[in-house]
Amino acid sequence: MVIEPIGRVHSCFGEKFGVPRQPMLADASRASIELLSPLNVADAVAGLEENSHIWVVFLFHQAAGQWSAKVRPPRLGGNKKLGVLATRSPFRPNNIGLSVVRLVEVRTSPKVELVVAGADLVDGTPVLDIKPYVPYADALPSAESAFAGAAPELTPVFIPEEILHQAREFCDDWGTDLPRLIEQVLAQDPRPAYQRTDPKRVYGMKLCGFNLCWRYTGKGIEVVSLVAL
Repeated sequence: MVIEPIGRVHSCFGEKFGVPRQPMLADASRASIELLSPLNVADAVAGLEENSHIWVVFLFHQAAGQWSAKVRPPRLGGNKKLGVLATRSPFRPNNIGLSVVRLVEVRTSPKVELVVAGADLVDGTPVLDIKPYVPYADALPSAESAFAGAAPELTPVFIPEEILHQAREFCDDWGTDLPRLIEQVLAQDPRPAYQRTDPKRVYGMKLCGFNLCWRYTGKGIEVVSLVAL
């Protein structure tokens, strides 16, 4: 079996650390999916703009290491083990991921690309397939999940005024609201589940061409700096 990528992701997330662990948790995030040959033609996306959301099938290309039959999901605090097929761990037998994202725009010139919001995709992610999201079949209000029955609790985020001012001046080709994106991403508590709060430790991630740094305090998360890369 040979599967070739049909597209490549250009994302506001420059590395896997800090990327939301599920799609649609940070709607302010922006990414574009550039279609590759032979799908890089307008005919391949004709009618796709009539859909509000799409499914993206992709490859966890930065999931290094071997997969295990049991894993420790961060959602469960990193202490409880579940079968890999009972989780959404990126460390899988075939490292295939599936995310639903909001379709913002379909562009056919100068290249064929899909601008999406709410993506949990790191820059450079290979895309294997794209399908329309069908509400009557894909949205199941009565569905249950003991593993992740509700959205995670959010952590308060404090952004100093000077960093807010810097972020507000930022603009890009996808219309990212950078202050809102910073708050949405950090509120998910990106640190590994097994790490305890250390007010002296500074974390960092690549976001929208910046190095975003923050630390944990007794009240929540405090943004320390936002430096252009």
